[in-house]
Amino acid sequence: MKEGFLFCVCQGTCPSFAKENAYEITNMVRKKYNVEYAAIHPQLCAEDGDRFLKNLLKGTDIDVLYVAGCDPVMQNKMFKDSFAAAGFEVKRLAGCDVRNKTTEEVEKLISDLIEKTRSEKAK
Repeated sequence: MKEGFLFCVCQGTCPSFAKENAYEITNMVRKKYNVEYAAIHPQLCAEDGDRFLKNLLKGTDIDVLYVAGCDPVMQNKMFKDSFAAAGFEVKRLAGCDVRNKTTEEVEKLISDLIEKTRSEKAK
């Protein structure tokens, strides 16, 4: 299974991301889970975020895209047009809300999400 990971940091200025280190978290995912790619984006819901997602996902063979950022329900709503333009099914998104958490809490949340998703896909 091929997986990608994106960390959306809400411009890096949102107070709800103040207690976490996005670089440390992204590096943990890259090393621990051996994903195809791990990247930080300043604002995936902005116009350049739409273009980024379209270019990244067009013709991709990624089975699961993990996105750490805001609420997963909002992620589905905000990314659906970009995903549709890239031919990427929304059901391949596994998002998690990492706002107002510490680095350690976010690492645990993402680890749990990846392990749960991998377990479900293995069935």
